[in-house]
Order: sequence, then C-alpha cells, then structure tokens
Amino acid sequence: MPQRLLFADAHAAADALTFARRTTPLGDGAVRLRAHGGVLVMTSAPLAPRGLFDATPTVLGLRVLAVDPELECDLVVDASTLAAAADDARALELPETGLSPSWAGVSPPQGGWMPAQGIAAATLANRAQWGIADVAETVPKDAGEDAVRVVRAAVWGAHDDALGGLPLGVAFAAFALGFIAGEEDAVVRTAGVWTRVTLARGHVIVRGPARMGLTEVRSTGSV
Repeated sequence: MPQRLLFADAHAAADALTFARRTTPLGDGAVRLRAHGGVLVMTSAPLAPRGLFDATPTVLGLRVLAVDPELECDLVVDASTLAAAADDARALELPETGLSPSWAGVSPPQGGWMPAQGIAAATLANRAQWGIADVAETVPKDAGEDAVRVVRAAVWGAHDDALGGLPLGVAFAAFALGFIAGEEDAVVRTAGVWTRVTLARGHVIVRGPARMGLTEVRSTGSV
C-alpha cells in the first residue's frame, strides 16, 4: 500500500491537493512536506535560481495544515504525483520516489522576525498581473529556455517600490499560488536577508538573489 498523508478532515486534504496542483506548473513543480506535532508545512518554490549566475530570487510559498499528530515526515515530491486516496477523503497518497531540489536545502530562520510595513492584497495582485504581462511581451518568439529564464529573472527579480522594495516575484508567488482573495493587508516581517509576507491563505518567503560580480579589494596589511 502506498504511504499516505492523513489530515484532520477531508477539507484539509482537499486544501493540500489544491496547493499541490497550483504548485505543479510553477518552478520545478516540487513540493516539500514537513510534518511534526500535528502540523504539516507544505513548501514550494515558484521562483528559484538554477546555476551560479542565475539572478532569479529564491521565493518560497508555504501552506500550513493540520494532520495526524502521529505523522512525522520531511520529504520532497513531484506535486503532480500527490493523489487523493480512493477509500478515505482525509488522506493523500504519496509517490514511491522523492526529489532533491537545491531550494529544499534553504532554511528560512525559525525566529527573530521583525514587523515591517504591510502590503495590500490588491497591490500584490496588480503587480503580479503587470509582471506576467511584461514577461509575455518581453520574451522573444521561439525563445529557448535560457532566454526565457533571463527575462523571468529580470522581471521577477526587480525590486518594486509598490512592494516596499521587495522583488516583484513575491507578488507573482502570492498570486499564482492562490493566496490572494478578498480585501486584506498582508503582514510583512523580516529576519536578516529574509522577508515573510503573510496572507490568510498562506505565506510567501523571499531571499534576495546572490551578490554578483567581484567584491571590493581590501588591504590586508603590509607585504
């Protein structure tokens, strides 16, 4: 019998499956499943760099759900392979094989988050739609994967004044994962180089792109 995730109720299981389906076409389509103490944290990476010189920001989407208190796991799977169990509406069946994407090894801080200026959900939606249109207009016809990634990195990695200087990719992740619904102000907190944007339906966590180029030459004393 396939391994399963057992949720508190059928609604939570359906919610997890919805998150997985929204994750499938984004980034590498993988989702990390971490369960402990009756809480499941589902994490995906709608945006993440691939390679040393890729300027795409690391943008993670998180959904937190109640699960069986006895469930303990930490694995990454192809989101498209999660399936509803035929005999139990509270359960999802897991695939037999896991994945090891590089972004899954990136761990945002557990504490030390400080409050920052919030962002209206409507602003996130508007900026996401603007960015989607910009990518569509900028990508050349018959462009290869590398060219598309360069354009996406430039658009989603750009720091946006309407988002308080956060990369535009934050809005894209919130919009694409279905976190934006109704009128609310997203709560924003920071910890070092990380920023967490919290909406009623989920969290978006971003870490800025790696610093590119050579660093300033500093004196190390007399020779």
